Amino acid sequence: MRAQAAVADGKGGLSVRDIEVGDPGPGEVLIELRASGICHTDHQIMGEGFAGIIGHEGAGVVLAVGAGVTSVAAGDHVLTNWAVYCGTCPACRSGRESLCEVDSPVIGGFGGPGHAAPERTTSGGEPLVRAFHIGSLSTATVVRERAVVKIPESIPFTSACIVGCGVATGFCSVSNAAGVPAGASVVVIGCGGVGLNAVQAARIAKASAIIAIDVNPARLEMARRFGATAVLEASREDVGLLGAAEQVKAMTDGRGADYAFECTAVPALGAAPLAMVRHGGTAVQVSGIEQDLTIDMRLFEWDKTYLNPLFGQCRPSVDLARLVGLYATGELLLDELVPRTYALDEVGLAVADMLAGVNGKCVIAMEPE
Repeated sequence: MRAQAAVADGKGGLSVRDIEVGDPGPGEVLIELRASGICHTDHQIMGEGFAGIIGHEGAGVVLAVGAGVTSVAAGDHVLTNWAVYCGTCPACRSGRESLCEVDSPVIGGFGGPGHAAPERTTSGGEPLVRAFHIGSLSTATVVRERAVVKIPESIPFTSACIVGCGVATGFCSVSNAAGVPAGASVVVIGCGGVGLNAVQAARIAKASAIIAIDVNPARLEMARRFGATAVLEASREDVGLLGAAEQVKAMTDGRGADYAFECTAVPALGAAPLAMVRHGGTAVQVSGIEQDLTIDMRLFEWDKTYLNPLFGQCRPSVDLARLVGLYATGELLLDELVPRTYALDEVGLAVADMLAGVNGKCVIAMEPE
């Protein structure tokens, strides 16, 4: 079928192009995508030489399924899961599907058997690579069965699409990786799409104090709406947020918080959550910083734990449906993260707005042909 997609040129550029999407093979699912979130990772890989269809936060309608597919059928509403897993490797058997050693694009590489054949998507007769084997910034895609999760028709596509990465990463970092209990004190550094979901995960966990930190006052107002009990407007001149850390201590009886989550993707702030937590506290680096850092080891004193989880230790087979269920009960706010949407041909503007922090999440809404 003919489709359109936002295609990166490998040099940092992006354009909307006509593509062809083939029928699904065995174990594959053809999806007409109706919405796609835009993630900082999309922008990052564009700057790292990626050439192909970007996007991995998608939602849409199943058009057809290949032989052997049983979990979804034509007409089902689905969201995409970029963290495809094999289900049989040691990581999967231990309940750590996001660390799958066979199919995960991050751990196992892009060549695992859990991903759809690349020739299913072409441009000018040549195979076209899809980011994370999803390529959700497209009006259609073919993925493996484990890359889709069935959702109720009652949830808007523009809200469902963001669950598959940004929402799950922030939420599961709190609920799964850190396991924040009721009554704990929590700090969230950075109130973008991931940080706001860490805030509301702490609210749902019944944390006693949720302190949100950001340099953007508008983001802090959003954090209050999502559950922050206090906010701190940080200064860009506050190196390592050490000044903000002193304010946090003053707000937590001089001890520091029980848990702190870094959600900024700013390398210089990789150690900042360590400065926010008490002795024996837990610091979580949520945003996936991969640059070299110099860290003052005294920040670990004493007995502090530092976690760097992938995907918040999300279990896609369990957690994505759980998050959709929390939305259905009104506990998880999703619609509020998407105050406006963009057309596919506005993808450049959407990326710019994402980088500027204009919305909770920037989402492309694609009308069916």
